[in-house]
Amino acid sequence: MNMNGPVKISRSERLQTCQEIAARLHEVYGEKILAIGVYGSVSRGTDGPFSDIEMFCVLGGESSEPVEFSHEWSAGPWKAEVNVCSADVLLKTASTVEGKWPLTHGPFFSPLSLYDPKGFFSTLKKAAESPTKEDFRHAINEVLVGEMYEFIGKLRNVNLNGPHTYLPYLAMQFAEYGAMLIGLHNQKLFSTGSMVLPESLELPNRPVGFDNVVKLVMSGDLVEPSKIVSACEDFWNGLVDWAAKHDYVMNSKRIPF
Repeated sequence: MNMNGPVKISRSERLQTCQEIAARLHEVYGEKILAIGVYGSVSRGTDGPFSDIEMFCVLGGESSEPVEFSHEWSAGPWKAEVNVCSADVLLKTASTVEGKWPLTHGPFFSPLSLYDPKGFFSTLKKAAESPTKEDFRHAINEVLVGEMYEFIGKLRNVNLNGPHTYLPYLAMQFAEYGAMLIGLHNQKLFSTGSMVLPESLELPNRPVGFDNVVKLVMSGDLVEPSKIVSACEDFWNGLVDWAAKHDYVMNSKRIPF
């Protein structure tokens, strides 16, 4: 048995495995299945020799309880994850905008269909396209307060009291959630996790200071504490101006309850 992690597998072999998993799902869930599809790099045709398999198994019909869980396992040479969920659960998730929407919602727009006799994946795409500009605005406001405001406070604490070993991680957080803000603002999906930062640099309306933080992170130039602090503070100042320019809410003068 292979215990050394994934091995090189061709795309055709990986697709054959997807078909075998789909056949097993039909055996287990039978007529409850509404659709089966593949998402992630396999659906985009960008999977590499060591890529894993990610699939939807959508259940229809009447159910007293919503279904939402995952089967995730390794067969030795490869790994797979199958998200089993009720149609209504998946549609609700697809139509909801949260902070990491630019990274998490790509699968709802273009899954590779293995079984879809009633056209569910077309309905899923419409659900993913349904959020309003106000939905995106609300998600941006939440990231600004819930993440970015918290990060700048942590940065200033660490700058005063240490440990400076925490600064590289904070820089990565500034870069990642800054990219999410820009993706949300432009209502743009990133193709994959590894491309979030480079793709974010190609989007318009980036806050001043963002590019410098991202370039530090991508280059790995995260050794000098003062350099990290200066870059993140500049980005924070740019973010405050950016939020004001686009009428995003960074703060409120009243307690919201």
